[in-house]
Amino acid sequence: MPHGIFTVSLDFELYWGVRDKRSIEQYRHNLLGVRQAVPAMLQVFRDHDVHATWATVGFLFFDSRESLMQNLPRLLPSYAQTVLSPYPYIQSSDCLEATYHFAPDLLDMIEACAGQEIGTHTFSHYYCLEQGQTLEQFAADISAAVATARARGLRMDSIVFPRNQWSRDYLATLSQLGIRCFRGNERSWIYQARADAQETRLQRALRLLDAYLNLSGHNTYRIAECLREQPFNFPASRFLRPYSKSLARFEWLRLRRIKAAMSDAAIHGKLFHLWWHPHNFGTNTFQNIHFLTRIAEHYRDLNRRYGMRSLNMGEICRLGNS
Repeated sequence: MPHGIFTVSLDFELYWGVRDKRSIEQYRHNLLGVRQAVPAMLQVFRDHDVHATWATVGFLFFDSRESLMQNLPRLLPSYAQTVLSPYPYIQSSDCLEATYHFAPDLLDMIEACAGQEIGTHTFSHYYCLEQGQTLEQFAADISAAVATARARGLRMDSIVFPRNQWSRDYLATLSQLGIRCFRGNERSWIYQARADAQETRLQRALRLLDAYLNLSGHNTYRIAECLREQPFNFPASRFLRPYSKSLARFEWLRLRRIKAAMSDAAIHGKLFHLWWHPHNFGTNTFQNIHFLTRIAEHYRDLNRRYGMRSLNMGEICRLGNS
């Protein structure tokens, strides 16, 4: 590619992404704020021609517990830690409040916005590296996600693995089910795919510091290498951490870190991949949207100066098939 590529992926999960760690009450404000954050993000994307992949948990396609229950996978995950499975929670709930669990209205909004792709974040927010689950159960989960999207008239080209847990053993399943690309991890050891129990405080601390200071490099990638074999790996470059009042004085460092990596990709014809969760913008929405706008403005400047393009993950796939 003579020009760099700027891609964005969002892990769209609502409560399913934090259910095993927090109660709805503990995370209520972030979850409620998604309803304002999504249209605000789409407006930024529309204004600056930013293309993005919305990797969506399959549960969000439904509108009620009853409709979800009618479409469960053939096999359910048998995690050693039962709290990781959402199915006991679903089965024990008389009603799942739509605001926190379902989002067909937001998916309609995303579909209607040019340049936006709906991908999968697995059907159930499936954890590929946790003990007890099997490859066959993973295949059943992804089959359910693909079928759910197909019923809506969507083709699933792209996947983001929940908690960035993936291994090569699972990639063949993706190709068999028509999924052509995924978001891999940054190359530094502090971002290595691992089960939750294997995460250390040191790794978390270094990832936080890396958001402000260049510890792991620009994490930009040669596009030809990304397109070498299917499923294509479009690795993450930077997690867009949400605004923090306690760290507000360092916002200029966080922005400089991202802009420097984007510029590196534009100048050298490489890929820069930014990602976050919509619920990260559920609080401090104004500050987060303002920060995102400054990133989008930098992309437009790089587009004018170097011809950088914004493509979603599915669009980058098509470069590999052209």
